[in-house]
Amino acid sequence: MKNMGLRHLVLVAPRLQPHARLATAMAVHARDILSRARTVPTLAEAVADCGLVVGTTCRGGLYRAAAEWPEALAPIVLERARQSVVALLFGPEDHGLSNDDLKHCQRLIVIPTSAAYPSLNLSQAVLLCCYELRRALLAGGVAPASSAPPPAAAAEIDFALERLKVALLRIGFLHPQNPEHIMFAFRRIFGRAGLEKRDVRILLGLARQIEWYARSSRQ
Repeated sequence: MKNMGLRHLVLVAPRLQPHARLATAMAVHARDILSRARTVPTLAEAVADCGLVVGTTCRGGLYRAAAEWPEALAPIVLERARQSVVALLFGPEDHGLSNDDLKHCQRLIVIPTSAAYPSLNLSQAVLLCCYELRRALLAGGVAPASSAPPPAAAAEIDFALERLKVALLRIGFLHPQNPEHIMFAFRRIFGRAGLEKRDVRILLGLARQIEWYARSSRQ
């Protein structure tokens, strides 16, 4: 992180605390990042104030099919970072991010490794993603500051999507055994759009109206 100019680290329920002797020994000249690291119990708390959350994955599957290369996403991440807090999310080294973790992400990154051996250790993945951000910054890959309102926070978007899921279940739009099949598609669509606070209010209004219609149609 420090090699590429990133300074803010948030750890979710870490097994090893950032001030532990092994962690500080491994950090060498980046101990200042460890000393400022924030530790939180849940992923939701870690990204609650973020306007964009980008998850990392090396696995395939329906929910991960829209993952983009770091080089393509780096300018977008930098542009959003000028408007709000942005997070790059990395999972545990042994199994990566779960599908439940991906619910908090609006975009996904995949590093184009060889199919013969796609696995990277955590430090390699962090370095490559941070390198692409650094490269985009030095290449002037950031668009001019926008006058548009800042994006809604991840916690607000998550709340609206949960309300929308409940409403769509009520009218039978979502399969009750696997509602996330479609909800992941919604997250991908809204992640590309970059929802503002006003957009979130519209989504909440839509969810309330759907629920009202579902109740009134059963009377």
